[in-house]
Amino acid sequence: MRRVHSMPFGAEITPDGVRFALWAPTAHEVGLVLNNAELPMTSDDEGWYRLVSQDARAGSRYGYKIDGNLVVPDPASRFQPDDVHGLSLIVDPGSYSWSDTSWMGRPWEEAVLYEIHVGTATPEGTYAGLMAKLENLRDLGVTAIELMPIGEFPGQRNWGYDGVLPYAPDAAYGSPNDLKRLVDRAHALGLMVFLDVVYNHFGPSGNYLHAYAKTFFTERHPTPWGAGINVDGEGSRIVRDFFFHNALYWLEEFHFDGLRFDAVHAIVDDGEPHFIEELANRIREALPGRQIHLVLENEANQARWLGRDGEQQPRLHTAQWADDIHNSWHALLTGENEGYYEDYANRPLEHLGRALAEGFAYQGDRSPHKSGVVRGEPSGHLHPTAFVSFLQNHDQVGNRAFGERLSHLIPPERLSLAQGIFLLSPQIPLIFMGEEWSASTPFQFFVDFENDPDLAKAVRDGRRGEFKRFKAFTDPEMSQRIPDPTDRTTFERSRLDWSETELPPYRETLSQTRRLLDLRQTDIVPLLKSEYHGSRITISSEKALDVTWTFASGTLRLLANFSDGPVSGIMDEDARVLWSSSTSIVSAGSGLQLLPWTAIIMKGMSA
Repeated sequence: MRRVHSMPFGAEITPDGVRFALWAPTAHEVGLVLNNAELPMTSDDEGWYRLVSQDARAGSRYGYKIDGNLVVPDPASRFQPDDVHGLSLIVDPGSYSWSDTSWMGRPWEEAVLYEIHVGTATPEGTYAGLMAKLENLRDLGVTAIELMPIGEFPGQRNWGYDGVLPYAPDAAYGSPNDLKRLVDRAHALGLMVFLDVVYNHFGPSGNYLHAYAKTFFTERHPTPWGAGINVDGEGSRIVRDFFFHNALYWLEEFHFDGLRFDAVHAIVDDGEPHFIEELANRIREALPGRQIHLVLENEANQARWLGRDGEQQPRLHTAQWADDIHNSWHALLTGENEGYYEDYANRPLEHLGRALAEGFAYQGDRSPHKSGVVRGEPSGHLHPTAFVSFLQNHDQVGNRAFGERLSHLIPPERLSLAQGIFLLSPQIPLIFMGEEWSASTPFQFFVDFENDPDLAKAVRDGRRGEFKRFKAFTDPEMSQRIPDPTDRTTFERSRLDWSETELPPYRETLSQTRRLLDLRQTDIVPLLKSEYHGSRITISSEKALDVTWTFASGTLRLLANFSDGPVSGIMDEDARVLWSSSTSIVSAGSGLQLLPWTAIIMKGMSA
């Protein structure tokens, strides 16, 4: 089977030759640079420049000369062998023959996500290297891998959020066909594949859109990265379509099963329908027969995008990253209270309980960290699977000064307690690569701006400046200890060491993760596939958390003691214990006594 996504942008192979199309509304003239020659392109009233060439073919290099002097890559380039400033390469997407012809995806309720940075996940740092680890992940109980952004970024190492050519899988990881082989192999093993995409900004190096499409951006909506993307002003129809086609391109041409949309709260849209709404509708309309899962990162906590229809299917987006769950856990486990943890540190258990029971902790509440700004919408009516839960992810680890994992910060007993509750709660769990064995390696912030020393210095100084507001880094000497993100050794320190999984104590942690994921598939997933009837939560003065989720096929109950003394509890009459964090939990008939920092999860019959 061949898969090709047709789009109005870029270079497309047709029976008449290769069609080139560039939207350059603020350029005066555009020429196609091909085979060491320049060919004039014709324009229309909407700013499109087009040309069909019979001399071009798959493997040819090309670019666009803007106003007679600047040669730029194609913003819809399918591949950039020579990085973001080089010429683009014509790709024949039909050259790959897929073997996963019967693959239609997996139900969302079965998802156990595993977040991966391709460059540091394996010694090779490539799609091919990652492909060799897929069986390990399948055997662990992972059902979906989620790749951090892979759109072409400057240099050879980057988290991916500095991408500037969103259609081109980064050449540092392999070719487009290498990526397709990874997806194909994952599907053969029953694994879904998700991709993190960035539609809120472009990186600081290699974005040439300003040179010929100034209206792609707008000063009306400033962002932390500069002028906002123009999704609601003059010319915004083409801008919106550029991103909508990008989403469909990954889902169709590369057969991804889902997308995670980065920081959609930074996409400001004063029009109707909102960008977020139209994005989901376009995808759902184009791919009605497949199980496609769309996940938001949305600091605004907007429940409006996450509703289900009468058949319990997502109307728009499938789920949202549950930052409130993570932040509450982190404040509770570590006692940290600076930065955005300020919003959770005052009442961490209360915030955690509300987030576990209802998805959002902030549901129209004022944020101390944001000077009292109201954040969030009511979310208790949403199915728990509308939220992706995590104890760690690339942000929460990598945005620490030294990239420490949670296992580096708290005792293993408390981590084990949190892991059990996290993996057996009804939200969709996301594991950050290496978390399953408490990897010793950090995950630090790294970039590669070797060709731009001024930018490299700005990033280096900016990274250290970010932490000056934290007490630990007010001392300039301490600030200088923060790893240099432009140094290759920072990247190398972040590479996983898979040999650890054969050694204690990593081996035992991995075994525990496997047991929990087995339990999730046998006992939690069947509940999630039935109708959700809501939750009930109580928090005692002794810091005992009691949450019950009720489904048509049964109940799930968490009883946890986060105090320094024992607390008593009552078992449900028809419940059986799925998991407990300690063998020292005392049970006498229907009574329980939970020792400090212990928990039990029970499953009950349907009413």
